[in-house]
Amino acid sequence: MSDFTVTRRNFIKTASASAFAGTLGFSITGLTAKSADKKLGIALVGLGNYSTRVLAPALQQTEHIKLTGIVTGTPAKIPEWQEQYGIKDKNIYNYETMHEAADNPDIDVFYIVLPNNMHKPYSIIAAEAGKHVFCEKPMALDEAECHDIIAACEKNNVRLSIGYRMQHEPITQQIIAFGREKTYGDILHVRAADGFFLGNTNHWKAHSELGGGAMMDMGVYAVNASRYVTGEEPIAVTAKIDHARPDEFTADEIMFFDLEFPSGIVSNCMTSLAHRVNELHVTARNGWYEMKPFMSYGGIRGETSDRKVLEESVPNQQAHQMEMDALSILNEKPMQVPGEEGMLDMRVVDAAFKSAKTGKRVEIKKNKV
Repeated sequence: MSDFTVTRRNFIKTASASAFAGTLGFSITGLTAKSADKKLGIALVGLGNYSTRVLAPALQQTEHIKLTGIVTGTPAKIPEWQEQYGIKDKNIYNYETMHEAADNPDIDVFYIVLPNNMHKPYSIIAAEAGKHVFCEKPMALDEAECHDIIAACEKNNVRLSIGYRMQHEPITQQIIAFGREKTYGDILHVRAADGFFLGNTNHWKAHSELGGGAMMDMGVYAVNASRYVTGEEPIAVTAKIDHARPDEFTADEIMFFDLEFPSGIVSNCMTSLAHRVNELHVTARNGWYEMKPFMSYGGIRGETSDRKVLEESVPNQQAHQMEMDALSILNEKPMQVPGEEGMLDMRVVDAAFKSAKTGKRVEIKKNKV
């Protein structure tokens, strides 16, 4: 952690140094569809960096879902996408015509990869067109918007999944199992920190009106991780916002937040667009386990107090995520990361912003929306 210093004393503690031996290997099983030759067609909505550099290439590695369409507001991007991926003219839409895909059998899924303030309207457009919805995290701007998306998908009988790729990742699944099976005894404490240095402060992620900020972009990973490692829903949060560049951010640049769980577990969390940090550490009664990094695109690595080393076995997280989601649809199985996951995270995020604004501990209660 030598590349940054945080203001909260003892927030990130360095784990005791020791040599670790042994590995835990993972195999991916059950990746078959009822119809072996069936592939879902997916259209990416928004052709920014994540779609261009990550999702589209990942879709070249999947077996049961393929890139068949795009939705863009920048016509100049279309020729390159058509040349590279062979996308037909009839499968290209803009934000005003996206609803017309209702009559297009080539597109089964819309993946919403837009600034956060656009997640709700375009997820609903996708659902009303009768298409399944994959939506990037955070699911929406607040819990109320999440309820609206879920309702639209239910009304139109389409499936909804939130882009938490880490919940599909094998090491993360092993870490979840440690808590569920009490491999190291009852969990006592969690620490989760994630962030990167956002150099371009003109980016929408630096501005609150577009749904930007550290908490919305990165903090939801820490919230989600705290929930999945404990298997509990937090009951209260205490949060504080900080800035390294207050003149350049209209959104939160750094947030510290502590989550309290029903069993007494506390998760100390930090998220930042000013510092590079990527760690999940769980202290249990009979040992500890951690992932460092815990939410990078690659190189996920876990260690345990009894000298186990867990190393990533999935070549491409996004390909694995979309393949698993496609198979859930094809096999008529529940989505691994349904809309309710995104909604529960946003319930916590809403409370964290309230705490940061008031300077008080905020209880997290189920809202009647």
